[in-house]
Amino acid sequence: MATVRQAIPKASSTAVPAPVDRGTLAAPQLDEPGIEGRFEALLRQVKANRPTEDVSLIRRAWDFCVQHHQGQMRASGEPYIIHPLEVAEVLAELKMDATAIAAGLLHDAVEDTPATREEIQAAFGDQVAHIVEGVTKIDKIQFANREDRQAENVRKMLLAMVSDVRVVLIKLADRLHNMRTLEHLKPDRQEAIARETLDIYAPLAHRLGMGKVRGELEDLAFRYTDPVSYEQVAAAVEARRIEGEQFLHGVEDTLVEQLRENNVEARVEWRIKRLYSIFQKLQRTKSSFDQVYDLLAVRVITQDVASCYAVFGLIHTLWRPVPGRIKDFIAIPRANRYQSLHTTVIGEGGHQFEVQIRTEEMHRIAEEGIAAHWKYKAGESTITARDEERLNWIRQLVEWQKEMTDPNEFLSSLKMDLYPDEVYTFTPKGKVVVVPADGTPVDFAYTVHTEVGHTCVGAKINGRMVPLRSKLRNGDIVEIVTQKDHKPSRDWLTFVKSPRARNKIKHWLNEDQRRRAVEIGRKLLEREARKFKVPMTQIDDRDLGRIANEYGVATAADLLAALGLGKHSAHQVLNKLSPGCTEIPGTDTGAELKPGSSEAPMSDAVRKLHLTGSDSLQVEGQNDLLVYRARCCNPIRGEEIVGYVTRGKGVAVHARSCPNVQNLLYESDRRINVEWSRVGDRTPGRTQRYPVKITVFCDDRSGMLKELTAVISDDDTNIRGVDIRRDESGEAIIEFIVEAEDLHHLNRMVLGLRRVSGVRTVQRTQKL
Repeated sequence: MATVRQAIPKASSTAVPAPVDRGTLAAPQLDEPGIEGRFEALLRQVKANRPTEDVSLIRRAWDFCVQHHQGQMRASGEPYIIHPLEVAEVLAELKMDATAIAAGLLHDAVEDTPATREEIQAAFGDQVAHIVEGVTKIDKIQFANREDRQAENVRKMLLAMVSDVRVVLIKLADRLHNMRTLEHLKPDRQEAIARETLDIYAPLAHRLGMGKVRGELEDLAFRYTDPVSYEQVAAAVEARRIEGEQFLHGVEDTLVEQLRENNVEARVEWRIKRLYSIFQKLQRTKSSFDQVYDLLAVRVITQDVASCYAVFGLIHTLWRPVPGRIKDFIAIPRANRYQSLHTTVIGEGGHQFEVQIRTEEMHRIAEEGIAAHWKYKAGESTITARDEERLNWIRQLVEWQKEMTDPNEFLSSLKMDLYPDEVYTFTPKGKVVVVPADGTPVDFAYTVHTEVGHTCVGAKINGRMVPLRSKLRNGDIVEIVTQKDHKPSRDWLTFVKSPRARNKIKHWLNEDQRRRAVEIGRKLLEREARKFKVPMTQIDDRDLGRIANEYGVATAADLLAALGLGKHSAHQVLNKLSPGCTEIPGTDTGAELKPGSSEAPMSDAVRKLHLTGSDSLQVEGQNDLLVYRARCCNPIRGEEIVGYVTRGKGVAVHARSCPNVQNLLYESDRRINVEWSRVGDRTPGRTQRYPVKITVFCDDRSGMLKELTAVISDDDTNIRGVDIRRDESGEAIIEFIVEAEDLHHLNRMVLGLRRVSGVRTVQRTQKL
């Protein structure tokens, strides 16, 4: 029996390593021993990981890379060649094959050099070319905005990833090095890239089980998305580091001794919780740093599953377990195939710490995820059943996204699906069904099958009939009651949590709306034809199809649907089908609207005036539409916004992050582009201010309110109202309604409030 004592290094367990500054090189001298030496070290690592691997492909890719990136420099002043080399080094750490590492070296060749896909295919083969194509951004297509471009790039990557997961592994390695050197970019680019990392790439690493990559991406991004909170959490961790490490050393010594006495072969690691994980918990629980009980964690890595459960029992004889904090992810793995036993126990002095118990194989999967088992032999991929499950998730995800034409809806749905908190439920026959946290029987039904979801009329949880809005909990046994010919309800969108359920419901509603729109459009055309005594026998779908392209649609059904939705007039279409039939003597037919005109009936319904106080908003390309800020999210200047045409009320403007946006935009035809008017367009001498509610969670101490109001007033901000209360723990909750000029002004105010001693967190409450 050999017990290895191993402590996770201080830097890797808590603080984010600072980006390495290698200085500024005057010119890319690629024969410099440092760069060439690193490449040779890369080859040695590949040979050590895969002794039978032919590294000649990597060497040829390196030569191609050096030649095509010659003279290019990064924002840091380094030769550009450093970037693909670092990406290849990350892939080598993941023990990837020569094809993946060669593609990693070449991943920017098509995007940033004159090299073409055909050249790469001819020189390195179809596999390398396919992978490089998958990670290359789309730059030949013009998009309306940055969000659409981002969505399509992600969609492209996911599609390529279905056939070869190495695409996303290279993309993650690329993003990891970019995040490590993000300090060299301008602040606005830093924040945008860091936000995209938190929204998409870190969650993607999580779903692929790559805990190590995910953790570093999150901590690096945290530094740029919320630098004040980052510094506060880092300082709090550092202040407790010495005491925490001393305590963990004591736990380690005790545990190692007990493992030896009980003849259990295992090794012990410990760590302090990552900064972003701590911040997320503080935000989620509204608690203070002192209440983060799983700040300290010990990991026991055994040789087999039986030893895991033996250690589990041993832990509970040494320390008292905390009720409700025991989780068995070995028996029921997480969706990303993560397996481990978790328990939280109370040690000496009342210190709570978490213990994770897993086998070496489980540990490798937890750290490296799908990369741990992705192997390539003789140019062909061989994967395990568990990896197939991961790829099935990817395939399902891509399949669901095919139904979405709106890029923003695609990204929002993707973010929800990438990072779910999960609840494990069961069918009456004992099959495990995983639904998102706060999932409902409707989510359960759609997870089982689309038709089960569509025809769901009721549900039983643990044998009792419950409303479809009921929230499911771990261990619930769920039985779905179905009824033939029953159809989904629009109300379901207000409470379903899973992207699959939401997408399926929206798809059905869109199809149903289209069907009804076609019927209405046909009736409108028939009514107009009767009015002008044009026999409908003279008009068929072939005639409608002939003029459909003039209205920007492809088929007769599309044109009828557009008529039914009010996008075009039946009078106009009839005149196209039978020229001159609608002319009335003495009238000016030249005033007829042209196909695709912005003066469509939908716009006429909301045209006329501006609401008082909304002069900073306008419909893109229009200046006389009724526009108002939605009360559910109360957007302010500087936020990304989206407009939604309401029935009879004008254009409601929502913040793009508003949770109601996804519920509203299932009718994508009613979305309309809105924008903040330019500063020069505003009324002279008048600055628009917006009421915003800010909630401060803080200590209940003398002078706290005075300090907070001083911060707000010092920023030349008017306070409209204040409400103070205490929660169950005695913490003060103070709600301010303040007037903010724009998002920058609001963020500056929030940062100032966070710096006040005793403030736990500051949040904006969107609804007033």
